[in-house]
Amino acid sequence: MAFTDLLDALGGVGRFQIVYTALLLLPCGLLACHTFLQSFTAATAPHHCRHPANYTEASTNDSGAWLMATIPLNQHGVPEPCLRYTEPQWALLKSNASPHAVATEDCKDGWVYDRSVFPSTIVMEWDLVCEARTLRDLAQSVYMSGVLVGAALFGSLADRLGRKAPLVWSYLQLAVSGAATAYVGSFSAYCVFRFLMGMTFSGIILNSLSLVVEWMPTRGRTVAGILLGFSFTLGQLILAGMAHLIRPWRWLQFAVSAPFLVFFLYSWWLPESSRWLLLHGKSQQAVQNLRKVAMINGRKGEGERLTIEVVSTYIHSEFASVRTSNSILDLFRTPAIRKVTCCLMVVWFSNSVAYYGLAMDLQKFGLSIYLVQALFGIIDIPAMLVATTTMIYVGRRATVASFLILAGLMIIANMFVPEDLQTLRTVQAALGKGCLASSFICVYLFTGELYPTEIRQMGMGFASVNARLGGLAAPLVSTLGEISPVLPPVSFGATSVLAGLAVACFLTETRNVPLVETIAAMERSRVKEGLSKRDTERKSEEISLQQLGVSPLKETI
Repeated sequence: MAFTDLLDALGGVGRFQIVYTALLLLPCGLLACHTFLQSFTAATAPHHCRHPANYTEASTNDSGAWLMATIPLNQHGVPEPCLRYTEPQWALLKSNASPHAVATEDCKDGWVYDRSVFPSTIVMEWDLVCEARTLRDLAQSVYMSGVLVGAALFGSLADRLGRKAPLVWSYLQLAVSGAATAYVGSFSAYCVFRFLMGMTFSGIILNSLSLVVEWMPTRGRTVAGILLGFSFTLGQLILAGMAHLIRPWRWLQFAVSAPFLVFFLYSWWLPESSRWLLLHGKSQQAVQNLRKVAMINGRKGEGERLTIEVVSTYIHSEFASVRTSNSILDLFRTPAIRKVTCCLMVVWFSNSVAYYGLAMDLQKFGLSIYLVQALFGIIDIPAMLVATTTMIYVGRRATVASFLILAGLMIIANMFVPEDLQTLRTVQAALGKGCLASSFICVYLFTGELYPTEIRQMGMGFASVNARLGGLAAPLVSTLGEISPVLPPVSFGATSVLAGLAVACFLTETRNVPLVETIAAMERSRVKEGLSKRDTERKSEEISLQQLGVSPLKETI
C-alpha cells in the first residue's frame, strides 16, 4: 500500500487539506506583488533637465516658454530628457527661429519629473535616468539573482531540514527585508535588501508546493497545484489595485511586505510533511502529524489507531531503499532521473526567459501600466481554467507542451503586428503571457510529481535555478532589439516552442499516478515500462508475420 492510501484512509481531501492549502497559497499570491513590484516602484516618468541655480524665470511668467528656451525638443516634439541648452535661447520663442547649431550640454543640475502619475519612484529619488538608466534594470537583475541563489540554497536545505523550517524562515526574511527596503536611503542599500527579498521567492514557492503536494491525496493534487497559479494571478491583480491606490513607492513597498509577518506567525501551526519525516526516520513526529490530520478531517478514531507499526505497513515497500545522501549528482546518477532533469532544465529556462521577457517591462506597450498589469493578470484566469481542465482529463504532458508551443507561436506572430496598433500588440502579448503563466504553474506541479520524494525538493530547487537563469537572461535577450527588432521575439518564441517539443518527446505522464518515493522505485518503473514496450512490439511483429502467413519460429530460423 502507498502513502496516498493512508491519506485517503484519514479523510482524503478533507478539511485539513483545504485549510492547509489555503494558508500556503495566500502568501504565494502576495509574492507575485514583489516579483512585479518594480514595474511601479521603478517606473520612469517624463523628465527633463533642471536649469542651473543661477538662472531665473523672472524674465517670463510662461513656464512653457521658459522650457522651450532652455530645453531642446526631440524629433517627436517632446523635451529632450538628457540635454539642455548651455544658455537660455529666448530667440527660439520667435516663430521663425531655428534651434540648429545651438550648443547643448548634459543635465548637470539634476532633473525635473512629471509627478502627475507617480508622486515618487526610485528612479526619481536616485535619478536613475540618462547615463544611470541601466541601474534601474540592475536593481531587477539583483532581485532575480537573489531568486537564483535562493533556489539553490533552499532547495538543498529543504531536503535536509524539512519543508517547514525553510518556509517559516523565508516568511520572516521577506517581512523584515521588505519593510527595510521601504526605509533605505541609498540605491546600494535598496539593492541589498531586494537581493534578500529575492532569495525568499524560491523558499516560499518551492516549499509551499511540496507541502501541498505531499499532504494531498492523488485525486486532489491537480487542483491544488493549479490553485498555486490562480493565487499568483490574484497577486498580480492585487498589485495593480494597490499600486493604483498607493502611488508613493515607499508606502507601496511597505504595504506588500507587512502581511508576511502575519504569515510568519501562523506558519508555526503548519505541520511538517509526514512523508519527509518518515524518510528521515522521525516516525513518532510523523504519526503525531497524521493523528492531527485525522482529527481535523473528522476521522479521530482512525487517527487514534495509528501507530508506527501501522504506518510502516503503508510505506515500508516505498521507503525501504531510500538513500541517505543528498547530492546534486543524484539528479544525474541514474538514466530515468537524468532524462527528467535534462529535459526540465530546458523547459524551466525556456518558460522563464519568455515569461519575464514579456511581463517585466509594462511601459513598452504605451498604455496605462495599471491597465496592462490588470490585463496581464486577468488573462491568466481563463488560461488556467483551460489548463486545469486539460490537466485533469487529458494529462500534464499534453497540457504543458501545448501551452508552451502556443505561447511561442503567439510571441513570434506579434512581431508582424504594426507598431501603431499598440492595443492589438498588448492583447496578443497578454494572451502569450497567459499561456506561459499556465504552463509555468503546470510544470511546477509536473516537476513535483516526476521527482521521487527523497530528492523532490532538490530537483525542484535545481529546476528553479534554471528558471532564474532564464529570468536573468530575459533582459539580455531584450537588448538584442538594438541590433534587430526581430531578435527578441524570435528568441523568446523559439525557446518556448523548443521547450514544448521537449516535454512532448521526453517526459512521461503522471496523471492519477501515485508519487514515487525513491530513486530505486523510479528506476524499477522505467525498466518495467521498457519491458512492456518491447513485449508490445514483439507481439505486434508476431501478429504481422502471422497475417503474412509466416511462422514466427521459421522466420527466426
